Amino acid sequence: MTTIPTDIKLHKASKTMTLIYASGEEFTLPAEFLRVHSPSAEVQGHGKPVLQFGKLNVGLSKLEPAGNYALKLTFDDGHDSGLFTWEYLYELGKRQNELWADYLAELRAAGKTRDPNESFVKLML
Repeated sequence: MTTIPTDIKLHKASKTMTLIYASGEEFTLPAEFLRVHSPSAEVQGHGKPVLQFGKLNVGLSKLEPAGNYALKLTFDDGHDSGLFTWEYLYELGKRQNELWADYLAELRAAGKTRDPNESFVKLML
């Protein structure tokens, strides 16, 4: 089975991207989800992923093909350095619920939040 979508739709108002496959599978991925799972070195780090937080309101401003193997996504917070291969996008779609739950757990454990206007304060009593 090929992991190259037959159609890609950018929904700026809802801040999502829909990938449609010949198999009938369809994945709608929120921009925030894509941003925090960017394959860029900035996010993935050099051997250790860097937790992204405060990305609740991020949107996608542009999609560009990168050869025949990937998409370059430009986010409205300026991030544009990751190339999302077709295989990686398909994996994100298949594992979206699991990856999102893991991300939310990591945020909680780090005392971080999705909202850029909110932060946790630890009180030392």
